[in-house]
Amino acid sequence: MFQTIGVLGLGHVGLPTAVGFAELGWAVIGTDSDAAKVAKIAQGQSPFYEPDLEPLLWKNLEAGRLQVTSDVGAAVRMSDILFICVGTPQNPDGSADLSQVEAVIRTVAENLNGYKLIVEKSTVPVQTAQWIKRTILRYAKGEAEFDVAVSPEFLREGTAVHDFFHTDRIVIGVESERAKEWLLALYRPLNAPIVVTDVNTAELIKHAANSFLALKISFINMIADLCEIVGADVTEVAKGIGLDKRIAPYFLQAGIGYGGYCLPKDLKAFLHIAEEHKVDFGLLKEVERINEARIDKFVRKVKEALWVLKDKTLAIWGLAFKPNTDDIREAPSLKLIPRLLEEGANLRLYDPAAMDNVRQIFPEEPSRLRYCATALEAATGAHAVLLVTEWDEFRQMDWASLKEVMALPVIVDGRNCLDPQTLSAAGFEYYGMGRPRKTK
Repeated sequence: MFQTIGVLGLGHVGLPTAVGFAELGWAVIGTDSDAAKVAKIAQGQSPFYEPDLEPLLWKNLEAGRLQVTSDVGAAVRMSDILFICVGTPQNPDGSADLSQVEAVIRTVAENLNGYKLIVEKSTVPVQTAQWIKRTILRYAKGEAEFDVAVSPEFLREGTAVHDFFHTDRIVIGVESERAKEWLLALYRPLNAPIVVTDVNTAELIKHAANSFLALKISFINMIADLCEIVGADVTEVAKGIGLDKRIAPYFLQAGIGYGGYCLPKDLKAFLHIAEEHKVDFGLLKEVERINEARIDKFVRKVKEALWVLKDKTLAIWGLAFKPNTDDIREAPSLKLIPRLLEEGANLRLYDPAAMDNVRQIFPEEPSRLRYCATALEAATGAHAVLLVTEWDEFRQMDWASLKEVMALPVIVDGRNCLDPQTLSAAGFEYYGMGRPRKTK
C-alpha cells in the first residue's frame, strides 16, 4: 500500500488538494517548478486568496504532514501516488495547451524508482491519459512500473477547502485493480459517493459537467432578456423552475455572465474536442455566444440608466470573476472596463481581494481610472454604482450612507444580488438583469 502522496503543481487545484490530503492524515509532498511560489508556501502563505486555506496550510506544515519543494524530480522519487495538478491554459484555437502536462510527465518518467500511481487531476481532453502512458514509456529509464488513473477535480474557487472535504462526488477512472484499491483507500475518509469508471469516461465527465453548468447560466440569461421585454422577473422564473428537482436552483442566477478560469476555457476545449471528432456541438456554441454578448447587454443597461456615459463617474463594485477569490482570469470586469473607458466614462474601482491583480492590467490614471480603498469611497461622487461581483459586503451596504455620497442614486446590478424593493425604498433607481425596474 502507498505511504506518500505527491502533488505536482501548487496552484488553485494543487495547493488545496495537497493541504486537504495532509489534513486527512496522509504524508504529502507538494511541488512546483516556481521556486518563489514554493518559498512562499513553505512560510505558510498562500500565493492566491482562498478562504480558510492558510490556517490549514500552516497547521499541516507545522505538523510535518505536508512538505513543499521546488525539486519536482525529488518529489516524484519520494512519492507513491502522484497527482498531476498543473495548468492547462487555452490555445488560440480554443484547444487545451498540454505543454505543462507533458513537461511534468517527462519529469515523472525520468525519475521513476519503483511503482507509481500517476493520477491526472488537471482538466484535460479525453484520451490524454493514453498520451501520458505513451510519454512515460518513451522517456522512462529502464523498466517502468506504473498505472495512470484519472480523478478530475471539482473544487470551486472561493470554496475550495469546503469542497475538498464536502464534495458531491468523487470520480476515478482506472485501468487496474491496484489503482482502484489505492484510490478508494485514499478517498474513503471523505465519505462521498465514488464513481469508478474507465479513464476516457472520467476525463469526459469533467468537461461535460462544466459545459452543462455554463449552459444553465446562458439559458437563464436568455430568459432574462425575454423577461425584460415582456415585463417579467427572471429571479421569480428561476425560483419557479428551480424548485423542480429535475432542474434544481443552482447556476440559475441571471446576470453579466460567467467568467473565471474553468467554464470559458473548458467549454472552448470541449467544443474543440467535438470538432476534432466531427460531433455537432452547436448547442454549446450558442451557450458561448450568449455569454459573450452579456457585456454588450450590461453596457446598454448602463446607458439606459444614464443616457450619455461621457464624463460620467462610474463606480465598479467587484473585479474578481466571483466572490471570495482574487482570480480575475476571464472576469467580466476585464471586458467591461475598456468598454466604459471607450465611452468616455471615469471609473472608480473597488474589490475586496482582486485590485492588485487588475492594477497590473489597467494602471491607475488620474481622473480616468482610480482604485479605491472601500466600496463607499468608490461610490463617492459617482453617477451610478455598477455591481459586477456579488461580494457579501455589497449586500450589507448602508444604503442611506451610500445615497448621501453619490452624485446620482443609481445602481445597476449585474448579478441580481440586491433587493429592488429595499433600494427603491431607500431612494435609488435600481436596474437589474431581467427584472422590472424599481425607481424612487
